[in-house]
Amino acid sequence: MTFIGIIPARYASSRFPGKPLADICGMSMIERVYRQACKELDEVYVATDDDRIADAVRGFGGRVVMTSTEHRSGTDRCFEAYVNVESNADVVINIQGDEPFIDPEQIAELKRCFDAPGTKIATLVREFDPELGWDALFDPNRPKVTFDSKMNAMYFSRSIIPYVRNHPWEEWIHSSKFYTHVGMYAYKADTLSEITKLPQSSLELAESLEQLRWLQNGYAIKVGITASPTIGIDTPEDLAHAIEFCKKLENKQS
Repeated sequence: MTFIGIIPARYASSRFPGKPLADICGMSMIERVYRQACKELDEVYVATDDDRIADAVRGFGGRVVMTSTEHRSGTDRCFEAYVNVESNADVVINIQGDEPFIDPEQIAELKRCFDAPGTKIATLVREFDPELGWDALFDPNRPKVTFDSKMNAMYFSRSIIPYVRNHPWEEWIHSSKFYTHVGMYAYKADTLSEITKLPQSSLELAESLEQLRWLQNGYAIKVGITASPTIGIDTPEDLAHAIEFCKKLENKQS
């Protein structure tokens, strides 16, 4: 089975315009993501609708594909990119463009999900660390996931799931095991084509989580578990934290 990694990257962002080109210790964020992805994948492209990003990717020797400005999601942009580069890869991996320190082992774990016969879509989850505290578990920007004994997702929610009925909520964090979603996906190429044609679903609209559209339309989502931490960058404040992390990482390596 063959894999292609696609990194959707937009310049326009209400909270952080130009985010993919933000400098992190002398290297742009998009370059850091690209180089990490290339440690696990032979074929990686940045998919963008902006010439500034495309020029930057070409400048560091990366592969880039131009896509429409009209896409509603990174999933749609991934499919157009896959078509535009005329790839024959069996599986498309949608890699977040705002996680500059992504662990290549996370990509490897996604790939292993396709060892199971019948896998069409896969994603990653991480066991929630109780030391992070109640506020982190309650955070609606940290979607929670439940999955079955065959490692297929049952539901994703911005609310806390499962509901721990027989304990006061103050004890939940130590009374049950919780998993949070790591927003990286992989899709069989034909399945990616199918899901981009689906209309938004009622659960997706309620929770503002695109993956609920796929579940509601009967697509199974295989789950892989990762312990690797990630640093997502949504705001300039997040960037400052990422720069501090980078400096500490470089000091350890020197």
